[in-house]
Amino acid sequence: MSEADETRDGVALTNLDQPLSDRDDATKRDLVDYLDAVADRILPHLRGRPLSVIRVRPGQPPFMQKNLPRYTPDWVRRAAVWAEASHREISYALCDDRRTLLWFANQRAVEFHPTLATTADLHRPTHLVLDLDPPDGDGFRAAVDAALLVRQALADAGLTGAVKTSGAKGVHVFVPVTDEPTAEELAAATRALAVRAERLDPALATTAYIREDRGGRVFVDATRAGGATVAAAYSPRLRPGMPVSFPVDWADLPDVTPADFTIRSAPALLADGDPWAALMPAPQALPADLVTEGRTIPVARVQAMHEGKRRARARREAG
Repeated sequence: MSEADETRDGVALTNLDQPLSDRDDATKRDLVDYLDAVADRILPHLRGRPLSVIRVRPGQPPFMQKNLPRYTPDWVRRAAVWAEASHREISYALCDDRRTLLWFANQRAVEFHPTLATTADLHRPTHLVLDLDPPDGDGFRAAVDAALLVRQALADAGLTGAVKTSGAKGVHVFVPVTDEPTAEELAAATRALAVRAERLDPALATTAYIREDRGGRVFVDATRAGGATVAAAYSPRLRPGMPVSFPVDWADLPDVTPADFTIRSAPALLADGDPWAALMPAPQALPADLVTEGRTIPVARVQAMHEGKRRARARREAG
């Protein structure tokens, strides 16, 4: 083993002083040390949830890993989930403990994207999520303004949520729900809330799934439902400066930037506890009218697919 190598919790950590990627000056040690420092904070939000990770190697493009590789240690817990799109069973990791988290860190897993449902019932997500995705460029302020629209739409429906930076350029709003709604009902309610937020300020927010139709507005993404994943609270993101997805009090949201929360600054900010758990309201029942309204709204990906085909056909006919 090289001089930089060490072992933690039975996991052999290698090449710790190598650059983590070509995108930042962080080393692999920086990633390992960060995840180890926040293990008690991030693990409760990963535990029991099938996990996808984004891994990176110097000189290679990042890639998302869902299916565990064959060399995965036997002690890594896993969940077999049928993937309808690829018609195969995928063996997802369950990152339930520090040892597994450190193993992923040694694999250069930078981003942690758990499912919204747990293995207790993969058909019933525990949270409703709206992802506020601003246009390219420095659009975080616009994402914050759009998140405030979502907050108003939630309040109008009798719901409350918690908010965090995505760690990239946007904002995530999470609403914990009771265990009654199915994935279909939750997806319908999410679509309805997105449309209601858009209606509050259509010059700022849009539910247009096709990028060219957004016109520089913030995309209120209602597709984080069903089997979708979302970057976990405290997950690093593969961006310059290594920001992390970080919880913020609604009152403080207008005053923060993604760069305020990085793998270097976040551990000290978490010294007093888990703000994501502290800020999260109690699970709430979905209003029936929200589900009913959402069922009248087309599923974005399906609508976009049909619209894409229609536009392609029109282009062919035109020339």
